[in-house]
Amino acid sequence: QVQLVESGGGLVQAGGSLRLSCAASGRTLSRNPMGWFRQAPGKEREFVAAIRWSGSSTLYAGFVKGRFTISVDNAKNTVYLQMNSLEPEDTAVYYCAASDRVSGTMTFRYTYNYWGQGTQVTVSS
Repeated sequence: QVQLVESGGGLVQAGGSLRLSCAASGRTLSRNPMGWFRQAPGKEREFVAAIRWSGSSTLYAGFVKGRFTISVDNAKNTVYLQMNSLEPEDTAVYYCAASDRVSGTMTFRYTYNYWGQGTQVTVSS
């Protein structure tokens, strides 16, 4: 089993940057997917970015538009989400997620069976 802890959220002005971290404990196999999702009040949790622990099969949501970068540090068992050029529309609680299975569509919530508690990102205008 895997336990996930997010950090790095906070308040930032439009155009600013934040780096979110997700520390994982437990087994993290190289081909298993790792994802970032976000949820704003009144909206469904939506896909942001995903990667496998090996660093392959990286995917991004269309609204990212080149602004975000997902990466992994296997030595630290940590996944990062670097967010640049933030906009007020990016305001949400950001969650990291992991799966103990290799297969699955990385953009779908059902693929993941481990979730962190979330970290708040607020972008002011």
